[in-house]
Amino acid sequence: TTFVKETGLEVHRPSAKTAAKQDKATVLIGVSKEGTVYMENRVIDIRAVRANVEKALVENPESGVIVVADKQSSTGVVVNVIDQCRLAGAKGVSIAAKSEE
Repeated sequence: TTFVKETGLEVHRPSAKTAAKQDKATVLIGVSKEGTVYMENRVIDIRAVRANVEKALVENPESGVIVVADKQSSTGVVVNVIDQCRLAGAKGVSIAAKSEE
């Protein structure tokens, strides 16, 4: 899938009735069920999320961020990743989900 290509991680996304397709350029961050964080096909320390997102936003300031978290990942890790993205200045941070059809 696209998420595997961009994050370097294959996850089992939760489904949501309100899931919507994002069309603009995005920064993708993966979170495995073990809590490992991936970005651009590499493992990054959770403390490096903010710096990596800041760098990505310099290249494309209008980018949103999508956190591609495994449905079995820790909520605490996902919330921390989202918080770091917002502190980096990301205007829109979303969580990837499969559409329930």
